[in-house]
Amino acid sequence: MKIRLDVEGMRLTATLDEGAAARDFASLLPLILTLEDYASTEKIAYLPRKLTTTGEPSGTAASAGDVMYYAPWGNLALFYRSAGEAKGLVKLGTLDAGLDLLRRPGKLSVEIDKSGD
Repeated sequence: MKIRLDVEGMRLTATLDEGAAARDFASLLPLILTLEDYASTEKIAYLPRKLTTTGEPSGTAASAGDVMYYAPWGNLALFYRSAGEAKGLVKLGTLDAGLDLLRRPGKLSVEIDKSGD
């Protein structure tokens, strides 16, 4: 499934994976969130509720461009740099482009919805 992310007036797209967590994330859309920097590696925002992780790996590494969910905290994570394996990190999908936008310092407002394309 394709989703769109409207970040500070710029449109990004991403492709969600087929897993249970990605499907559960899609069920929350549309969302308006505030992304904050975390560890100079990712932008994070807390979701309105925790996602199901049934059948998902117990953890994974992140690559730049990954759309992830960190189960212990219940947050969405958009990685603009790669990171090592973390327990509780679940891949939801991949950004199609737009990493430079996520590298901007500070908070970013984002509206996420199903693409419709």
